[in-house]
Amino acid sequence: MTNFDYLKKEKDFDSFVDIAIVAEKTYKIDVSTCIINCRRALEAGIKWMYSVDADLDVQYQDNLHTLMNTRAFKSIMDDDIWKRIEFIRRYGNEAVHTSTTKTASIAKICLRNLFYFTDFIAYCYGDNYEEREFDESLLEQEEVAPVKVVPDVDLEALIAENKSLKEELSSRRVQQQETYVSKPLDLSEFKTRKLYIDAMLMDAGWVEGKDWINEVELEGMPNKSEVGYADYVLYDDMNIPLAVIEAKRSCKDPAVGRQQAKLYADLLEKKYKRRPVIFITNGFETRIIDNDYPERRVSSIYSKRDLEKYFNLRRTKSHLNYIAINKNIAGRYYQEAAVRAVCEAFDKGNRRKALLVMATGSGKTRTVISLVDVLLNNGWIKNILFLADRNSLVTQAKRSFVNLLPDLSATNLVEDKENYNAHAVFSTYQTMIGCIDTIKDEGKKLFTCGHFDLIICDEAHRSIYNKYRDIFSYFDAPLVGLTATPKDEIDKNTYEVFELENGIPTYGYELAQAVKDEFLVDYKSIECSTEFMKNGIHWDELDNDEKEEYEETFVDEEGNVPEVISASAINQYVFNKDTVRKVLATLFKYGIHIDYGQKIGKTIIFAKNHKHAEFILEIFNKDYPELKGYAEVIDNKINYSQSLIDQFSDPRKLPQIAISVDMLDTGIDVPECVNLIFFKKVMSKAKFWQMIGRGTRLCPGLLDGKDKDKFLIFDFCGNFEFFRMKTGSATPNMLAVQGAVFALKFEIAYKLQALNYQTDELKKWRKELVDYMVSKVKELDRNRFDVRQHLKYVDLYSNPDHYQMLTYEDCLMVRQELAQLILPDEDEVSAV
Repeated sequence: MTNFDYLKKEKDFDSFVDIAIVAEKTYKIDVSTCIINCRRALEAGIKWMYSVDADLDVQYQDNLHTLMNTRAFKSIMDDDIWKRIEFIRRYGNEAVHTSTTKTASIAKICLRNLFYFTDFIAYCYGDNYEEREFDESLLEQEEVAPVKVVPDVDLEALIAENKSLKEELSSRRVQQQETYVSKPLDLSEFKTRKLYIDAMLMDAGWVEGKDWINEVELEGMPNKSEVGYADYVLYDDMNIPLAVIEAKRSCKDPAVGRQQAKLYADLLEKKYKRRPVIFITNGFETRIIDNDYPERRVSSIYSKRDLEKYFNLRRTKSHLNYIAINKNIAGRYYQEAAVRAVCEAFDKGNRRKALLVMATGSGKTRTVISLVDVLLNNGWIKNILFLADRNSLVTQAKRSFVNLLPDLSATNLVEDKENYNAHAVFSTYQTMIGCIDTIKDEGKKLFTCGHFDLIICDEAHRSIYNKYRDIFSYFDAPLVGLTATPKDEIDKNTYEVFELENGIPTYGYELAQAVKDEFLVDYKSIECSTEFMKNGIHWDELDNDEKEEYEETFVDEEGNVPEVISASAINQYVFNKDTVRKVLATLFKYGIHIDYGQKIGKTIIFAKNHKHAEFILEIFNKDYPELKGYAEVIDNKINYSQSLIDQFSDPRKLPQIAISVDMLDTGIDVPECVNLIFFKKVMSKAKFWQMIGRGTRLCPGLLDGKDKDKFLIFDFCGNFEFFRMKTGSATPNMLAVQGAVFALKFEIAYKLQALNYQTDELKKWRKELVDYMVSKVKELDRNRFDVRQHLKYVDLYSNPDHYQMLTYEDCLMVRQELAQLILPDEDEVSAV
C-alpha cells in the first residue's frame, strides 16, 4: 500500500498515478531512483493538467521547467504547492545528472511534496475527493511489492485523449480552486538551508566541502561573543571567498538577513582583501548585493564560473565617459548618440536596462554591434546573448556581428549544436528556453543565471514579453531592447519591462527624422479596396487601456483578424480568385518597376495565413506562367525558408515577389524592396509599423541609375483607414521599355497618316510598324488574367485593318489599355 493508491479510484488520473506509486515503492530500494520517479510523476501530473484545463496552453516547449513556469500555471497553482514541486524538480534534475548520493530525508520530502501536489489535483479536478494526510509510516513497510516500469507521458497524445474532458474538468477546477486550503510549508532555517538552498547550489554546480563551506566562523562581529557563523561561503580555486550567503527560513523575508550578511562580507573583505558578493535567500526568493548596482532579485545563486568572471571584469572595467566609437561600424550621428545614451545609462545612471526606439532601416543592429564593441573594449562584458523570435532574424543578426566583429566568437543555437561556449550566443526565445536546463559543460549547467553580461532583445514588442518574460527574470544581465515602433505607439508594458517612463526610451530616432536626414525613404500608400471592412472601429477612438485590451483580445501571432469582423466575409474576400487577380494586376500596373520598366521591383505580399499564401501563388502561376520563379511563398511552414529569404535578398536572383506570412514582417533587410501589399487585416499598430518598415531602406542606383526615393504600399484591407494614417491614390507607373516602344511606334504610325508623309519610303516604314504591332498583339497569351481584362483591345489591335485610319484617341487607348501587356523582344533587357 502507498500514499497514492487512493488516486486509482479516479480513472481520469491513470496517466500519472502509476508513476507516483512506483516512486514510493522504490523508496526502500534506492532513494535516488525514488527522487527521479517523483520528478517523473510530477511531470506526468502537470502534463495531465495541461491536457484537461482550458486555461493551460503549451506555448513553446513541453519540458517540465517551462510548463511549471508559465504565468497561467502559476496563477492556478497555490504558492506553497509551487514551492514544493520546485523542490522535486531541482532534486530530480540533480539525481538524473549526477552520481552524488542522496539522503533518505530528501527522498521523503520529495514524496511528501508530490503527495500534496496530487492532493491539489484530486481536490480541484477529481470526482470524489476525501481529505487525507501523508502517512510517513507507509514508507517503512518491509515487504516491497514488485515495481513495474511505467513509460513517460506523451503530451500531444494525452491532449488528444482528454479532449472530451476539457470543458467539464476546467469548469470544476475553477469552482473548486478557491476553496482549497494548502498544507503550510514552514521549514526551519536549518531545513531551508539544507534542502532548498543546497538544491540551488548543486543546480549551479557548487560542490559541498570543496568550494562551498557551511557555517564558516568569523571573528569580529559586533556582539558579546564577537564570533559569527556565515551560513555559506563560496570559494575560488585559490581559496579566496567569492560570495557569502545568508539563509533565512522559508516563511521569512530574505531582507531580514541583509545587515548580517553585510557584516560577514566586511569581515571576509578585511581578511582576504576582496569583498565577496552577497546573496540573501529563504530558498525561494534570492537577492544579490554585488557592490555595483542596488540590491536586486535574482533567480538563483551564481555559479563558480559566473562569480570568477564577475571579479575578472571588475578588474578590467573602465568608465564610459570618453568612449571611442568605431565609425566603420556605426558612423551616423544618431547611431553614435544611441551608443552614448546607453553607455551613460549603464555607467552614470547605474541602470541595467535600456531601450532603443529606432526606425527600421536606420541601423539598429549596427548600433548595438557598436555598443557591444565599446563595452568589450572597456571591460564591461564577456558573454553576450542576442534574442529574437524568428530563426531568420537570428541568422541575419549573427552574420552582421561576424562581419563587423570578426574576432568575437559567435554561435547560432538554432543551427549550431556544438559551439555553446562562444562569447556571443544568438538564439530564438524558444530555443534558449529549451537550452537553459539541458546544455551542460563538463557535467555542469552552462547557461546559469549569471552566464551572460549583456542581453540584446531584438524587436522588443509587448507580445514577446508576455510570452517569454521568464527568460529575462532567469538571466541576471543588463538588457538592451531594440524596436522600430515609434515611441508613442509602443505598448506601455514594454516600457515597464525596461523600467522607463512610458513613451520615453533611452534613445529614439523616428522614421520622419530619418527621411528628413535622407537616411531612409518615405512611403506612398494606396488604398485599393475597403468595402468589406466596414467595422466601425478606429484606432484613435480607443483610449490606451482599450488599445491594449483590443490587441491582447484579438491579435494572435499570425495576425489573424479579430472576431468582431466576420471571418466568413474576410475569407470570401481574400480567398476569392478575382480578388487575388485584381491585387496582382494592380501590382503589375501601378507598382514600381526596375530594369527600365521591364521587371517589377522586389515586392512583399503580406498574406493572412499559409493557406492564403499558397492560394495567391497558385493564382499567380496560372495567370503568369511566363514568369516562372518570380513569386515564392516564404513562411515557417516552408522547409529551408532561410535559403528563400537569402535569394529574395539578392537583387540578382529571383523571386521578385515574396508572399509572406509573418516571416518578413520584421527584421529582414532587403533595400531593393519597393512594393508592399497588405492583403490581410493588421490590428496591432506596433506590428503595422514594423511591416511598413520593410520598404524604408535606401538603395542607390536601383531605379535605372537613380536612387530609390520612395516605396509604395498597396492596402487592400483597410489598415490605413483603421489607423487613420495618410493615404494616397494609385497612379500608373512608367511603362516597361517594350510597352513604351510599342506606344511610340503606334504614335508614329498615327503621325505617318498625314498627307505630307505619303512617300513610298514612309508608306513602307508605316507598314513595317503596323506588321510589328499586329504581331506583338497577336503573341499575347489570351489565357493570362491581365490579358483577359483587355481582350476588347487585344482583338481590336491584332487586326491590321483597324490601323487604316488611326485617331489620337487610339494612341491614348493603346497606351492605357494595351502597352503594359506587350512582351519584350528577345534582344531587349530580360524581364526576368
